[in-house]
Amino acid sequence: MTEATGLLSTQQMGIFDENGVYVPRVITEDDLVGTDLTDLVGGSVLEFDDGDLVVGTVVKIDRDEVLLDIGFKSEGVIPSRELSIRNDVDPSEIVSLGDRVECLVLQKEDKEGRLVLSKKRAQYEKAWANIEELKNRDEVVKGVVIEVVKGGLIVDIGLRGFLPASLVELRRVRELQPYIGKTVEAKIIELDRNRNNVVLSRRAWLEETQKEQRGDFLSNLKPGERRHGVISSVVNFGAFVDLGGMDGLIHVSELSWKHIDHPSQVVTVGDEVDVEVLDVDFSKERISLSLKATQSDPWQVFADSHAVDQLVYGRVTKLVPFGSFIQVGEGIEGLVHISEMAAHHVDSPEQVVSAGEELWVKIIELDTARRRISLSIKQAAEGGEVSEEYREAFGSHAYDSDGNYIGSLEYGEFTPETEAQAAWAEYATEATPKAEEASYEGANGSAPSIEGGDGSEEG
Repeated sequence: MTEATGLLSTQQMGIFDENGVYVPRVITEDDLVGTDLTDLVGGSVLEFDDGDLVVGTVVKIDRDEVLLDIGFKSEGVIPSRELSIRNDVDPSEIVSLGDRVECLVLQKEDKEGRLVLSKKRAQYEKAWANIEELKNRDEVVKGVVIEVVKGGLIVDIGLRGFLPASLVELRRVRELQPYIGKTVEAKIIELDRNRNNVVLSRRAWLEETQKEQRGDFLSNLKPGERRHGVISSVVNFGAFVDLGGMDGLIHVSELSWKHIDHPSQVVTVGDEVDVEVLDVDFSKERISLSLKATQSDPWQVFADSHAVDQLVYGRVTKLVPFGSFIQVGEGIEGLVHISEMAAHHVDSPEQVVSAGEELWVKIIELDTARRRISLSIKQAAEGGEVSEEYREAFGSHAYDSDGNYIGSLEYGEFTPETEAQAAWAEYATEATPKAEEASYEGANGSAPSIEGGDGSEEG
């Protein structure tokens, strides 16, 4: 055998040992010696249990499901309802071919022998751990608003977080639909895994982030200054005004100089108003405002434009045992004491006037300190100077040089043109006989007071 032949034999064929025994050529190495074949087969096929987390690659996307290659004997399937916490979504909006996706095993085999998986539950498990940690650290969560439900919004924070409508903004909002698709930040105020309950508050986050701004705003707000604002809400006890940084309250007593039954009689949401700052409470972050302080005090206006002994026209608003109240201006009432109702003795106001009746009265006292007006029907019947606002209604010919009304006395042909003229004409005509009657009663000419005999006001 030549050397070449011997070499060929060692490469392509077996060899003979030194004793001439043939040894076959080694084709492959036997590494299975002492190994259980069943163990080898089991190790090459992955096994899963319900609740396990697995990672796989998206290999197919259908309308109702997504197929995932997880190295199992068959592909895993994710039903569309298990893709996201959002309802009625298109699977192609959630995943794409080739995506690596983590899922939780729901069922080891369906009727087709496939693993049933859930992407949203895997996301849910991880989200709970993250949210619990954020809650413990008192930090905020961020998510997209995905749904409007009764009473609030659903926010995608890895699971469905509920944001009540009252906690969306610093004040309650009426329209929630515009928040759909917006990313919001919120504080976690309630967490209950057993009930699958997560309640969020965006208002708490806003209050926290704006606390420093509010402090600066309050520091620059001084009692007595005037600010422009917008009515943000109206409640039974007053109205809130957005001052451009914080809300202040106008208490119902500061809305108007006249009596009102409800704030809505004066303002409505959206009204622009000028208000005066009454008080700033830094500890409670409260601002007290006044609307009426920016307006003229009608009582003071009346007092400045009228004087004692002038005649004014009014309406009887209320009868009381000691007299009657007469409205002589917008929100302005005066008292006719029973002793000033007539020249003769009067036992009760009903003998002279009735509620709703309109008549002339004379001002006999203006008490600016106590904001009280004393009036007299008896003295009005004796004539006198009519207050300026009524003079134009009668015409200049009805007054003498002192401003006293003389129309019906001096001008017999005078025809009243207004209710006020007619009423005064009636009183002026009766002035002489009533004055004579008063003299028989022993009147001493002094104006009776509304005080009782002991100096105290009756009623």
